Amino acid sequence: MTSLTAAPAAPAVPARATAWRPLDVRRVRLAGGMLGEWQRVNRDATIPHCLERLETTGVMDNLRRLVGESDAEFRGPLFADSDLYKTLEAIGWEAVRGDVAEFEPFVAEAVRLLGAVQEDDGYLDSFYQGPHAGERFTDLAQGHELYKLGHLVQAAIAWAHAGRTALLDIALRYVELVHATFGPDGRDDIDGHPEIETALVELARLTGDDRHRELARRMVELRGHRTIGEGQFGGAYYQDHTPVREAREATGHAVRQLYLLAGVADLELDDPASGYREALDALWRSIHHEKMYVTGGLGSRHRGESFGDPYELPADRAYSETCAAIANLHWNWRMLLLDAADAADGRGDARFADELERGLYNAIAVSTSVDGRSYFYSNPLQLRTGHGHEEDAPSLRLDWYFCACCPPNLARLLASVNGYLVTESDAATQFHLYAAGEYDLGEGVTATVDTDFPWSPRVAIVFSEPTVRATQLRVPAWADGATLSVDGGAGVPVEPGYAEVPAGVASVELLLPMEAVFERAHPWVDAARGAVALRRGPVYYCLEAADLPDSVRLEDVVIPARPTVWDRGWDAGLQAPVLEVLGASVLRGGDDLYARDAGEPAAVDLGPVTAIPYFRWANRTPGAMRVWVPTR
Repeated sequence: MTSLTAAPAAPAVPARATAWRPLDVRRVRLAGGMLGEWQRVNRDATIPHCLERLETTGVMDNLRRLVGESDAEFRGPLFADSDLYKTLEAIGWEAVRGDVAEFEPFVAEAVRLLGAVQEDDGYLDSFYQGPHAGERFTDLAQGHELYKLGHLVQAAIAWAHAGRTALLDIALRYVELVHATFGPDGRDDIDGHPEIETALVELARLTGDDRHRELARRMVELRGHRTIGEGQFGGAYYQDHTPVREAREATGHAVRQLYLLAGVADLELDDPASGYREALDALWRSIHHEKMYVTGGLGSRHRGESFGDPYELPADRAYSETCAAIANLHWNWRMLLLDAADAADGRGDARFADELERGLYNAIAVSTSVDGRSYFYSNPLQLRTGHGHEEDAPSLRLDWYFCACCPPNLARLLASVNGYLVTESDAATQFHLYAAGEYDLGEGVTATVDTDFPWSPRVAIVFSEPTVRATQLRVPAWADGATLSVDGGAGVPVEPGYAEVPAGVASVELLLPMEAVFERAHPWVDAARGAVALRRGPVYYCLEAADLPDSVRLEDVVIPARPTVWDRGWDAGLQAPVLEVLGASVLRGGDDLYARDAGEPAAVDLGPVTAIPYFRWANRTPGAMRVWVPTR
């Protein structure tokens, strides 16, 4: 193996002179704060819950039955193996950072079973060795075989960083079979669900074997020629409708689109001559300027779990799958590394980190309950009064799903979140996301970050020794009026982007305004016309029926066009600050579904209404919720 930073998407051999590297996850120790607490809950509750449900839903028995250790029938979707692999990856990242003794029996059992089930030629898939034995690689459109392998590879890489290669040996044997079957002299076929591409690039970085990267490139280049067929939802669903270099509009299944783009960005990052940058930039604009919810959610159609038309962003029918938000974080992280490497000033565009932050504190955080043991799969921005329970549009979080891709995906992200906060080059250290903890910056310098972000405006960083490189601090686009002080001096205004402090300083303090503000959608977002969204710092807020009198229906609540907001302080149950919006009214529309225009109904004063962070809704009781609140 090559020497490689243990962090997501870390290039092994920088292809550019101005390369940026993530800090190794072992060099970042979170200590309290929202991210630190979330990571603790992930380890103490979410990962153990995943282990329990992998047993009760049959994922482990699907393997045991193949070696005569279970009489149970195959259970779960055909891609159930991937849930195991994502959970193993989560534990692997925990193992990179410290002791995982409590998980060792499960890991040993999983690795034993995978090794026992694997065929002599490397093939490993409990569905196609079980109920559909003999049908391997016959249904690439729907079978998810290479998708599952991608997650196996990423789990193996995490464990290799922890110094354990048993899982890597299993993954490499399967990858060699894929080289023989789908390499340059093999079949010109692609998997219907991208994911293998980024895994192969990461494997090339880990092992130093460029064949893996070239296989990923081949798979990317084969896309867009409609080799899969139309299927139920059309070629765009499989990301096989347009060659990647020619794509200019995000479309199709949102998770597939975003996983593919992460792999394409990986290729461009490692090889500046790949020629994908124009397409990557165009698709970034298509998504973030035309097809993204204000919370960072992606995918507006339940049919095909897909992107809709530009500005088609219905709040109550938002699909906004949790895995899509996670995939967008993966992609924006790679775009951040890529853009910084290409930037003439060596800083890159902060917009990519802004989107990491938006997604993390809203569209991703909303998926998990306070206790870390129940989850949303889809994440609407409005739930109507009386909404019945549906698995893909629930009114409360579920402890698991038949398609359980999201919970273990969350687990692996939170276990590795240390690697998404800071990057370094030979000249500077860049802070992208702010979390309390200690950061080993190398050359004998440790940075201690003291902050209660995203709730507090203050980010104070004290260095154990005067810095030997410049420090660049991201000033979010939302933080107009931010100030920066150095070594206890007076604060000076800094513009959104990256504020640079030269080497040789002992401390810095960044103040990011946290006043509550209201935002309006682009007028072409018809679903949000006449409504506003409340944001405090990077966190979006919502109204929830749980905070209204029983006699008031949420759909009747309106607020002034320019309302006043009070900070009501910390809510111990929600573990977040709540706000009060003043001047709300009840504006009942009457009993008729449609009526002649007789003027606006009379408003009844309601007084202040409570607003809670969107990511904490449905933690108290099921009920109506909305992010976009009508004004009058």
